[in-house]
Amino acid sequence: MSAASRCLPISTTRIHIMALDGIVNVNSLFSFALFVGLTFYPTTDPAAMLIGSDTACAAGVSSAEGLIAFHVYSFSSFLFSSLVALALKQAIKISRDIVVQNGGDSGSHVGHVNRVALRVGTLVSAFGSVLGCGFLMMALVDLVQIKLGRLGCGSLYTLAAIGPLVTLVPLALVIYIFLVLHAFTR
Repeated sequence: MSAASRCLPISTTRIHIMALDGIVNVNSLFSFALFVGLTFYPTTDPAAMLIGSDTACAAGVSSAEGLIAFHVYSFSSFLFSSLVALALKQAIKISRDIVVQNGGDSGSHVGHVNRVALRVGTLVSAFGSVLGCGFLMMALVDLVQIKLGRLGCGSLYTLAAIGPLVTLVPLALVIYIFLVLHAFTR
């Protein structure tokens, strides 16, 4: 008997649980980063936070307000996403004890979960994560402007910090969205 024939296939329910675990884990890491980011509190004097010497390029109070607001929006989105994912995971675990697969000798359980509700819930959870990442990116843009100067001043350091951020994060989010939609249709 070959090794491939001895392996039991992974149930769809287990795959969904692993995907929901992944969402919760990533959201937890980002939420931790948000709390670390919130410890940074801009002073009332924008020029005091600027690393460079050009005080004319110092970000205004609106950037500091945006930094805090986007942190809160991002945290709310990650929390929403995690709670939906945990609720789906709990629903799967509750329903797992209903049917025993393979005549009861292997101990593998299959749950009876409404597939439409599971797919929609996973999609909603992924949407919350995408929103959280978008808000986190905007908070980081405000942070860079507070530390390195406004984007409108054309500072090389500001552009070098914000450029990859606003290029790579949306690209990763688009890839993530397409993969989630692909999984949603399967």
